[in-house]
Amino acid sequence: MDRNQPGCCVDPEPFLQLDRVIHERGRMAIMSLLAASPELSFTELRDLLKMTDGNLSVHIRTLQESGYLAVTKSFHGHRPLTTCALTPAGQTAFARYLKLLEQIVRQTRPEKT
Repeated sequence: MDRNQPGCCVDPEPFLQLDRVIHERGRMAIMSLLAASPELSFTELRDLLKMTDGNLSVHIRTLQESGYLAVTKSFHGHRPLTTCALTPAGQTAFARYLKLLEQIVRQTRPEKT
């Protein structure tokens, strides 16, 4: 097959550029929820994603260490409250991630003639 022929081959470059931090299923779900909401509490994320506290904590820590997530600890009444929100870097990284996924999907669809 001729790589220069339209529709012939899939370009692997978008796959190679996918952000591995975001690409993990649990972290992608967290990023998706936070992209649609200004902030969510730890409890809301845990319940929506049906994750254990430990599993969610590890994913949040990874996203926070990557600079994608801001974590705020406060008190609501006398109870601790942990909230998460995407940072500007997280918003940019997630938008880039989605753009790459769109490129991958587009190149696997047959061109209309």
